Amino acid sequence: MDELLETVHQRQWFYEFELPDGSRTESYLPAEARTVHTTRLAMAMAALEPHYGDRWDQVDVLDLACHQGWFAAQLAGKGCRRVTGMDAREEHVADSELICRAMGLSNTGFVRCDIDALTKNPDIQPADIVLMLGLIYHLENPVGAIRAARKMCTGHCLIETQVGPHLSGMLDWGHFDFVRPIQGCFTIIDETEETHANEASTTGICLAPSAETLVWIMRKVGFVDVGLIAPPENAYEQHRHFKRVMAVGRVP
Repeated sequence: MDELLETVHQRQWFYEFELPDGSRTESYLPAEARTVHTTRLAMAMAALEPHYGDRWDQVDVLDLACHQGWFAAQLAGKGCRRVTGMDAREEHVADSELICRAMGLSNTGFVRCDIDALTKNPDIQPADIVLMLGLIYHLENPVGAIRAARKMCTGHCLIETQVGPHLSGMLDWGHFDFVRPIQGCFTIIDETEETHANEASTTGICLAPSAETLVWIMRKVGFVDVGLIAPPENAYEQHRHFKRVMAVGRVP
């Protein structure tokens, strides 16, 4: 364990992991931005604790785009039966495996997989809780990703995302006297010059939904009781000002 902790401390991380010896990893994020993680965790626990708080040891979790495994580690630390992290980047899978070994979390496993191949990967099974935190606004097919999350979820799904402005009203749909209501919209962001970055899109074309769009899509793909989770009073500024939101939906 000492050798693992020494290996962990030889570099900076995206997250501040609390390690078994009481030390923390050094994060390369600016201090003012680090509360994005604790805010996400607080919002997630506010939604999950009422349903799973007395039976974490019976719960399986799937963390989509797990990055370095911080959220997977937090759920594993609750005593979940199994936490599986999935990420498209091999280095993120390796980081997650390393940090969870260093933290002594034997109830975790990590798989390299792109979100588009999620439902076809035999190493990834459906779970009671599916986390999709900070992913869909880096994708060019966010609807497909949310559909995949629904297929892999047997209980509750949490989706956290940057959001764009909303658009509503009526739209001519083929002819001026045949109109349809606009249900939502996406904001397109260009990350094509940043696909090498660990926190960016792997393809470069990113679609960020409005908050209303996210809720509407989750309902349409089969989630029920869909709603936005209120941010805590000390939330990260983007959550506090609803530039980012977290939605929760349940499988009927």
